Amino acid sequence: MKRAFTYLELVVAMTIIGVLAAAAMPAVRVIQKRERELELKRILLEVRTAIDRFKQAVDAGEIEVNELDQLGYPADFDQMIKGVGSKKHPGQNLKFLRRIPVDPMTGEALWGMRSVQDEPDTTSWGGQNLFDIYSLSDGTALDGSEYSSW
Repeated sequence: MKRAFTYLELVVAMTIIGVLAAAAMPAVRVIQKRERELELKRILLEVRTAIDRFKQAVDAGEIEVNELDQLGYPADFDQMIKGVGSKKHPGQNLKFLRRIPVDPMTGEALWGMRSVQDEPDTTSWGGQNLFDIYSLSDGTALDGSEYSSW
């Protein structure tokens, strides 16, 4: 006698698999969101470190900037990517970032920027002295905070 699954057994098995898959989907979404949040934190730290390294290079006299305009901070992303001439090593170009990173929350290489002169929570940039960046996403993190406040 041949052993085989009946149609009813297959329907029951597929129903159970479907219920289990549906139960797992929210967990998968949370894991994916957490991964994007970790990537956002990593990028923000990377850019913060690049800005700090630029400022340290200015303070150490390695880079000459117009102190009235820049106050020792990069003018914008382009200046950190294209680099600036080194005073200590003529002909050498000091670079602080390879490229503008992509915001994992928006999927674009666009960021909100703040200058030294701006208020800490402003959403407009004065156009010089890049001091801080923030995500342009209007989303909310798993901890309830807004990505733009990171």
